[in-house]
Amino acid sequence: MEAAAAKPVLRVAAICGSLRKTSFNRGLLRAAAEVCEDSIPGLRVDQLDISDLPIINTDLETDGGFPPAVEAFRAKVCQADCFLFGAPEYNYSIATPLKNALDWASRGKNCWADKPAAIVSAGGGFGGGRSQYHLRQVGVFLDLHFINKPELCVQAFQQPPKFDNDGNLIDDQIRERLKQVLLSLQAFTLRLQKD
Repeated sequence: MEAAAAKPVLRVAAICGSLRKTSFNRGLLRAAAEVCEDSIPGLRVDQLDISDLPIINTDLETDGGFPPAVEAFRAKVCQADCFLFGAPEYNYSIATPLKNALDWASRGKNCWADKPAAIVSAGGGFGGGRSQYHLRQVGVFLDLHFINKPELCVQAFQQPPKFDNDGNLIDDQIRERLKQVLLSLQAFTLRLQKD
């Protein structure tokens, strides 16, 4: 009897829009990596660091190339099968570091094009929901294909606590909802890869 073919391992590039180490959005991405390791075979989450990216300035593009940090980031984006964005909401919109990363990887060859993505967020009253919708708008131009459901907008300051003092997710119900987002992203990515 032949052994069943192993499922391909999908590489999820996780990008947090906050640079703060104890960010709740970063905590969601850490939890996503744990969930995949524990209970979603075939899905691996790797966080991409965007803290070293310079503020976008086309004067930094020389001879068709980009600054080294940008080149390294763009290469990782190109290698990913799909994306998971941790999208904090700043002033009703996308955080500057995230928008900067999106812009750098769209210059020249658009590294985001035709790839699936999901968004999770944590914050105040709307749980980052407005940043999610702005990110979806930007994604239209970038040719990103976002999953529609489920959505995950965590109201991080409600009791009981959802995160510990280090920004780690400690709420089991939110962890299960995060798992459903990841399963949806996995299924959508596999479907798009077949087409």
